[in-house]
Amino acid sequence: METSIKINNAADISVIVIYFLVVLAVGLWAMFSTNRGTVGGFFLAGRSMVWWPIGASLFASNIGSGHFVGIAGTGAAGGIAIGGYEWNALIFVVVLGWLFVPIYIKAGVVTMPEYLKKRFGGKRIQIYLSVLSLILYIFTKISADIFSGAIFIHLALGLNLYLAIIILLAITALYTITGGLAAVIYTDTLQTFIMVVGSFILMGFAFAEVGGYDAFMRKYMEAIPSNISYGNTTIDPKCYTPQKDSFHIFRDAVTGDLPWPGLIFGLSIIALWYWCTDQVIVQRCLSGKNMSHVKAGCIMCGYLKLLPMFIIVMPGMISRILYTDVVACVVPEVCQEACGTAVGCTNIAYPKMVVELMPKGLRGLMLSVMLASLMSSLTSIFNSASTLFTMDIYTKIRTRPSEKELMIAGRSFMLLLIGISIAWVPVVQSAQSGQLFDYIQSVTSYLGPPIAALFLLAIFCKRVNEPGAFWGLIVGLLAGLSRMIAEFAYGTGSCVMPSKCPFIICGIHYLYFAIILFGVSAIVILAVSFMTKPIPDVHLYRLCWSLRNSKEERIDLDADEEETKDDEKDEESVHEEREEPGCFKKAYNWFCGLDQEQGPKLSKEEEEALKKKLTDTSEVPLWRNVVNINGIILLTVAVFCHAFFA
Repeated sequence: METSIKINNAADISVIVIYFLVVLAVGLWAMFSTNRGTVGGFFLAGRSMVWWPIGASLFASNIGSGHFVGIAGTGAAGGIAIGGYEWNALIFVVVLGWLFVPIYIKAGVVTMPEYLKKRFGGKRIQIYLSVLSLILYIFTKISADIFSGAIFIHLALGLNLYLAIIILLAITALYTITGGLAAVIYTDTLQTFIMVVGSFILMGFAFAEVGGYDAFMRKYMEAIPSNISYGNTTIDPKCYTPQKDSFHIFRDAVTGDLPWPGLIFGLSIIALWYWCTDQVIVQRCLSGKNMSHVKAGCIMCGYLKLLPMFIIVMPGMISRILYTDVVACVVPEVCQEACGTAVGCTNIAYPKMVVELMPKGLRGLMLSVMLASLMSSLTSIFNSASTLFTMDIYTKIRTRPSEKELMIAGRSFMLLLIGISIAWVPVVQSAQSGQLFDYIQSVTSYLGPPIAALFLLAIFCKRVNEPGAFWGLIVGLLAGLSRMIAEFAYGTGSCVMPSKCPFIICGIHYLYFAIILFGVSAIVILAVSFMTKPIPDVHLYRLCWSLRNSKEERIDLDADEEETKDDEKDEESVHEEREEPGCFKKAYNWFCGLDQEQGPKLSKEEEEALKKKLTDTSEVPLWRNVVNINGIILLTVAVFCHAFFA
């Protein structure tokens, strides 16, 4: 690991320190100015967010440092097609804001599994989904983000990986655990701004270094490493020559590395899962003041998603031009020396440029951008994961928790998550042969499609019922797991040493596998539903698209349970004696937002009115038209971009 320039000058270090102080200040400000003493306040920011923090936060929780390392690396290895992943989202943020969120808000839910419970009744689907989401968070998002953040710190500061990670997580945890969603959303807004500005500056330096766009296209095709043989074997040219279709998004359906049908349909399925049913994303939207703000936030996020192609993918490709021997190395020994992994060094494409190209001061800014994106992804995930745990799993273990107990459970679960994340780092390190990275996408395409199919059908087809949904999920999970385990067992191999996995298992591209899995799950869900008896409409008012505007009273499928729960809870809360806490306890409670006074008990009418306000999706006609027109413009932009680079 040779890093000639480490960050050791006053300018860089002071920038990093100032940056962290500003972030903590924003976090603390959000912490004191919002009500985070209630479940709604801590987990949904009190439903008071306006559009621009929502948009920025959606973007920031989506683009982690994993993107900077992973997407730039894939770009360096295979050209711009990976940018298609980012542009796919343009369409799905619109689907999210216009089709999915109105239903979620009308249903009055906080978490996604909770929606499924209202829609289907029963406990098993809700628990299944909560557990699966938590597993996916730990194994894809958290571990990949931590790993890529560590690569950066390691390249720049030469710190020990573990030390760096522990410091990072400590700062992150401090304001997530104490501040709740509002703190997360405001710090995200600040970090989005810095991320975009910093990467624009780097893009400018990179293109200046190469000599403009045309020179970039020419030189990229010629970026071939000098060292291509070891021992007495010469490596096959296709392993190190840039692909002929590097500058096309849509590639050959059979031989391409990201085949075009997969990019259009398979990726859309994963995007549907990620943007429309994933707790991290939807939770941002549910905190909006009203529907127009949510939609405007989605549109803003869509426009921001146009950028990664230019500020991440292309700089990654330029990195291959400037540091060909390091970034595009193929000989295992050379790679081992350059970045510590034998399979290839594309992962360091972006960090390498930051450390080498940026002037002092700006280099500190970029490092803090990386840490920012890492921290914002982690805070989002920690907050959403603890919401899932508290609302969906914990309430099953303890039937009648008080509000205070829920808050404490959520916070201690975050501490547990952080522990697991640190313990998972060695696994990431040993699997870091660039493999873990392509795995994020493939792991989600093995586990996500059944969930996407379920939500799509739950909202748009009211005939679907509980047994159908449950068996569809189980069949989908088994199919996905069998493929995933087989692939882990054989390893993915690299171009120089291909893996021995039989074609029938690993030969199908993972985006195609996602399409097949989605189809199978959907068929099972529908088949089982049509064989069992339907759910009466009285349980479905405002829970699916065809009944979204009905005014009638909905009887929740689990209504009888809820009733008895509420009565017992009332009795319990009367018995809680109110002793005056000591000074130390008071300070502790205030710091953690637990010091809420027992509010006056709401009468039934007031409670109804409050519920109505929280589940209201009406919009002012003027603003509704403004966001609709913007949505249409966004879709046209998306189509144009795909066509231009096709």
